[in-house]
Amino acid sequence: MRQLHRMKTLDQIAAELQGYDPNALPAATVGAFLERLVAPLRDAEEVDVFDALDRVLAQDVISPMSVPPHDNAAMDGYALRGSSLAAAGETVLRVVGTCYAGEAGWRADVPPDGCVRIMTGAVMPPGLDTVVPIEFVAPAGPDLVRIPAGVVHAGDNRRLRGEDLMAGQPALRAGQRLGPAALGLIASLGIARVPVVRRLRVAYFSTGDEILSLGEPLRDGAIYDSNRYTIYGLLRRLGVEVLDLGVVRDDPAALEAAFRQAAAQADAVITSGGVSMGEADHTKAMMRRLGDVAFWRIAMRPGRPMAVGRLADPATGRDTVLFGLPGNPVAVMVTFLAFVRPALLRMMGARDTTALLVRARSAEAMRKKPGRTEYQRGIVTRAADGSLQVRTTGHQGSGVLRSMVEANALIVLGHDQGSVAVGDEVDVMLFDGVI
Repeated sequence: MRQLHRMKTLDQIAAELQGYDPNALPAATVGAFLERLVAPLRDAEEVDVFDALDRVLAQDVISPMSVPPHDNAAMDGYALRGSSLAAAGETVLRVVGTCYAGEAGWRADVPPDGCVRIMTGAVMPPGLDTVVPIEFVAPAGPDLVRIPAGVVHAGDNRRLRGEDLMAGQPALRAGQRLGPAALGLIASLGIARVPVVRRLRVAYFSTGDEILSLGEPLRDGAIYDSNRYTIYGLLRRLGVEVLDLGVVRDDPAALEAAFRQAAAQADAVITSGGVSMGEADHTKAMMRRLGDVAFWRIAMRPGRPMAVGRLADPATGRDTVLFGLPGNPVAVMVTFLAFVRPALLRMMGARDTTALLVRARSAEAMRKKPGRTEYQRGIVTRAADGSLQVRTTGHQGSGVLRSMVEANALIVLGHDQGSVAVGDEVDVMLFDGVI
């Protein structure tokens, strides 16, 4: 975490953004603001490959070897010289031996009229450059095989040394989030430990006197807290270190204690509730008191109110990034996916932080006025012609949590976009691996 006084203030960031208006902030401007607000962590550590899943590389991984390390057969068959293939008609060659995968390779010279039985992955014998698949070959006598014309060409079915990766080249770049394929690539290079950015620490809590924790008896006017569990799941999917501070009442002393604990222990803190107009002002007042915080009314639906900023820890001089989300469950998830998740990925050191949008045809009409971004819960399916199509889950109220369970995507209707007709293409943000 960095010192608060070394960073631009929120007012300085806002001055860099054309048309910044905290009372009517376009979604695109929110993203631009957060890019300036947060910075990647610099602390790194080495971990075993088995522990590196979803971690972010702190340094390039340089290949100590070429991949593959030698020319080898891409399938089972017969290795031969491409120049030995007859220009017309079949080719008959003499089988002089067999090469198996895992062996050092064939050492003897292979005569021009000869070939070698070879297994997938086996080292290509010297001078041979082509493999004919075994299913194309027929016996032509003792130790002789017949190859029909045209089934292969010179160079077919041979993997060249280093065609995937040459020794000394970067195999993976710093900032890459390591998925299963990346773990396999690292292991294939004989590398047992990798340098990764330390885990981002994120604290979160819900606010409100009406919020009940699980196990408390239900009472009139109260609701059970769902946001803590949703945020917990979203953070776990990111692979961050999670600090759950529970439910904090609308009490200045309790709120101050929670914010101070978060600022002392975490890189980022997420709250839900307490930032909307008309709500009890204790949460907003405490945010203002303890840090440099902006309160926004974003031109979006759902999720209009949001607070962002930094909280200072006087004991250490460190600062914590603050995200104050609305209280409605769907609004919490939408604002997290649209704004908080990309910001946290940036803090984690990841290069690719923006959500991938794909295009799908709308299966229904949707009313929309220009001037705000709308995130409608959608169900994406495959149409009969193979294209993607999407329909809404129905009622789009920001408290309808069931709609997020039914959905597999958000339909993203842009700020300047109007109503959508049946068959129009729209942007969708798929949930797979995120929610």
